[in-house]
Amino acid sequence: MKNSAEIQKRKTFAIISHPDAGKTTLTEKLLLFGGAIQTAGAVKNNKIKKTATSDFMEIEKQRGISVATSVMAFEYDGKQINILDTPGHKDFAEDTYRTLTAVDSVILIIDCANGVEEQTKRLMEVCRMRNTPVIIFINKMDREGRDPFDLLDELESILKIKVRPLSWPIGIGGTFQGVYNIFRKELNLFAANKTKISADIISIEDVNSSEVDEVIGKRPAETLREELDLVEGVYNPFTRESYLSGEVAPVFFGSAINNFGVKELLEAFLEISPSPIGRDTNEGFIEPGNPEFSGFVFKIHANLDPKHRDRIAFLRIVSGKFERNKFYNHVRLDKKLKFSNPTSFMAQDKSVIDEAFPGDVIGLYDTGSFKIGDTLTEGALFSYKGIPSFSPEIFMELENKDPMKSKQLEKGIQQLTDEGVAQLFIQQPGNRKIVGTVGQLQFEVIAYRLENEYGAKCAFVPKRYFKACWMTTDQTAKMDQFIRAKSQYIAKDKDNNYVFLAETPFLLQMAQNDYPEIKFHFTSDFKVGQEA
Repeated sequence: MKNSAEIQKRKTFAIISHPDAGKTTLTEKLLLFGGAIQTAGAVKNNKIKKTATSDFMEIEKQRGISVATSVMAFEYDGKQINILDTPGHKDFAEDTYRTLTAVDSVILIIDCANGVEEQTKRLMEVCRMRNTPVIIFINKMDREGRDPFDLLDELESILKIKVRPLSWPIGIGGTFQGVYNIFRKELNLFAANKTKISADIISIEDVNSSEVDEVIGKRPAETLREELDLVEGVYNPFTRESYLSGEVAPVFFGSAINNFGVKELLEAFLEISPSPIGRDTNEGFIEPGNPEFSGFVFKIHANLDPKHRDRIAFLRIVSGKFERNKFYNHVRLDKKLKFSNPTSFMAQDKSVIDEAFPGDVIGLYDTGSFKIGDTLTEGALFSYKGIPSFSPEIFMELENKDPMKSKQLEKGIQQLTDEGVAQLFIQQPGNRKIVGTVGQLQFEVIAYRLENEYGAKCAFVPKRYFKACWMTTDQTAKMDQFIRAKSQYIAKDKDNNYVFLAETPFLLQMAQNDYPEIKFHFTSDFKVGQEA
């Protein structure tokens, strides 16, 4: 297999969670252990006092939340680690769903006090659809929370996946002393330190030895032994195969902010997680070892550096070797492009690279050539299976508050919707712009970025639409008839596809009944689109 050594070195994964479960904090601690940063920021009271490494947009710094996927690469123990830190807020779920198409595995964070929350459930459903291997990190064990066995039962019943603890907490909240690493048979005792790594690691061949009593106390040692016996009795032995197939999720416990259990998680992850895997295309499955380069764009971000007004396409490399200044086929546009400044990332810090391999995520400076889902290839012309847009849940009409800045507003909304922050539908007559999102917070982000990055002021007027439905049919006359009859509810998306903006479920059902020749889709990926 060509480039096999480079492929085996790489681990590309996403960190996902419900908001406030500790996702950005865990990301930072992994960077800390990897030596990529020396001290970590902390998020407190929803205000970032030392801005978190992976939150780089100005609005993220102000709100204390992540609203865009960050990419961070570093080396640890001979491995090239690519972390994609995703937005936790439900209003930005679509960005997270797209990111999950670009990773090979996932770390899911659970708050030990709150357990499985609604957003966690949604994210896990996406992982289950793709059989993505998942490791679970139960966080905030230094705070009062739920019984570990109760949490494990809840994970299995709600997330519909078997679990297997590979570490176990010693106490919880005020009695928390550290974790026992089942995977390596080590006792890890930590001092609370939020910015530097501090750990006492004691190898324990036999958890029944008196040494355990001396280190953590007689009663906690007895409790630990009882609970470990119960773990071994209740859960099947861990196998890497069951994890890689998405059937079993290994579970680790700790406190990311205090560095409890993070090292165990990182080292076990490096040992068991998958190396880069291939992807499906319209011409069949492409393996990472395929000698010819190929990859797909899963994210676009404008103004990563506000001083330079740049636009960067994030490309996941699937096969072959990417080389700087080499021409590649842009399949959708049927043209050849080369890239003189491809970059790797450490949050907003970028460095130019000469080559990259399967599993890597690189940034390509873009002048408007790319859309989310585009494929680049070295040889054969094929396309990776699409990254669909979902029907929005909230619709608003964009109003220009400064007619002197019309061009800036036009450019800004086009670029922001190219990123996938929201979807744009154009209605005629009047070229009216309807913006659709899955959450209210996205409108705040759009308004903020339009003003601060493009100098354009806008307002949003609510529109009462229930669903945006893409339409396909092989009967042109019927489509023309429908468009004439429903003209006030018809728009076009950015790719010039017709969209029906249904006001209510009843009116959508009526349209389906009256026009059975037309298929209505809830996603923009018509080949696998869900019919309404």
